Amino acid sequence: MNPNLENLQQFTRRHFLGKSATGLGSLALGSLLKGNLAAAPGKTVDPLSPRQPHFAARAKRVIYLHLTGSPPHLDLFDYKPELVKRTGEDCPDAYLKGKRFAFTSGVPKLLGTPRKFAQFGNGGVWLSDAIPHLHEVADELCVIRSMTTDQFNHAPAELLVYTGSPRSGRPSFGSWVTYGLGTENENLPGFVVLISSGVQPNGGKNSYGNGFLPSVFQGVQCRSKGDPVLYASDPAGLDRDVRRMSLDTLRDLNEIQERELGHPETLTRIAQYELAYRMQMSVPEVMDINRESQKTIEAYGAKPGESSFANNCLLARRLVEQGVRYVQLFDWGWDFHGTGPGEDIRDGLTKKCATMDRPVAALIQDLRQRGLLDETLIVLGGEFGRTPFREGRTAKGDLLGRDHFPDCYSMMLAGGGIRGGTSYGESDELGFSVARDKVHIHDLQATLLHLLGFNHQKLSFRFQGRDYRLTDVHGEVVKGILA
Repeated sequence: MNPNLENLQQFTRRHFLGKSATGLGSLALGSLLKGNLAAAPGKTVDPLSPRQPHFAARAKRVIYLHLTGSPPHLDLFDYKPELVKRTGEDCPDAYLKGKRFAFTSGVPKLLGTPRKFAQFGNGGVWLSDAIPHLHEVADELCVIRSMTTDQFNHAPAELLVYTGSPRSGRPSFGSWVTYGLGTENENLPGFVVLISSGVQPNGGKNSYGNGFLPSVFQGVQCRSKGDPVLYASDPAGLDRDVRRMSLDTLRDLNEIQERELGHPETLTRIAQYELAYRMQMSVPEVMDINRESQKTIEAYGAKPGESSFANNCLLARRLVEQGVRYVQLFDWGWDFHGTGPGEDIRDGLTKKCATMDRPVAALIQDLRQRGLLDETLIVLGGEFGRTPFREGRTAKGDLLGRDHFPDCYSMMLAGGGIRGGTSYGESDELGFSVARDKVHIHDLQATLLHLLGFNHQKLSFRFQGRDYRLTDVHGEVVKGILA
């Protein structure tokens, strides 16, 4: 509890009536309110209870695959033959005037992709040779090639993607989803975060935090190696029966406080203690990929006991299968500036994509085979795109890399009401700006919420005197990508 908030509560009318004249005031207040008190004894409301959206949803759950650092979309999803022809030419002034770039100044050289592109699936989706396994599921994919954002540095751009604001303090997308829908499995968190490559996201825990929503809606980080959740185990010398008795006593005390003060974080505290108790049994089971067949493990390229993006993709399927509402994967290592061999868009990109391409294709196929894909929304992408020219710091070297670029980039979606086998929007012939059907990040947020059954303008929370929402005061549903 915030000590400043506790001090303020000493001056509330409810507290005054409750403590004055040995509590007689609270009896009078109770008789006036009759049945409108927060909860009757033993009937504490669980803030994660399942709730209905505004209208019938196409998707019931989300798996969001964030490639931290932002992949070079021009080498994966957006083929630009004209840019290839003009590789090595000076970038035209018209594309540079008034623009700022993270690490490039002066007049950079245009850089067409060294990758080979072809069209795949019945819809003829353009994909590069860096992602061969995704070729096999092209008919499930929708590639948006006209994304745009307002930020060109990693942390603020990532926060904008997940919280609708480039500054810390707002609830993340997963928190909004669980706030709106609750959870389908009372033994597991509604919002689970899995991190591979050993590095937290650029926005830190704010990228999966609850902001000003009750903290029960924050993402719970689980680990694919070691104890799945830190600090969930019983302390030494405390068995399950004693733990249960302790929690029962804590619950009773918290319920008394909740009835007296009506603070939402008290309900959160009750729910989190109870969830942690149940998670001790349920989480180790759902996080154990050894329970999968060898064929499934091999399809993902997973390795039991290790920590990897492949393991996390398989865990994501296991989690949504058990009713987890929102699973967020963060994978570090997609910042392809060309400052080292691992950041070269030739061999470096081939090696990095090998850790992502196979498990993502396997995830899509696995969900389809299990009848879960139509109700599971998959999103894959970064926080912005990469430039159609060489990064300034590495322009004279042997390695090929690209700078940050917010004006036009690509993202990939599948399942959950998405029109598969399609490409939406278009960039200009050199890949510098959106030529058709612009999709701002707020538009994408509005569309994802729409697929989950929400009017993004009505999914709001009152804080500091105003109603906040994920899309702030922006956002239009992109109907062209809906099935």
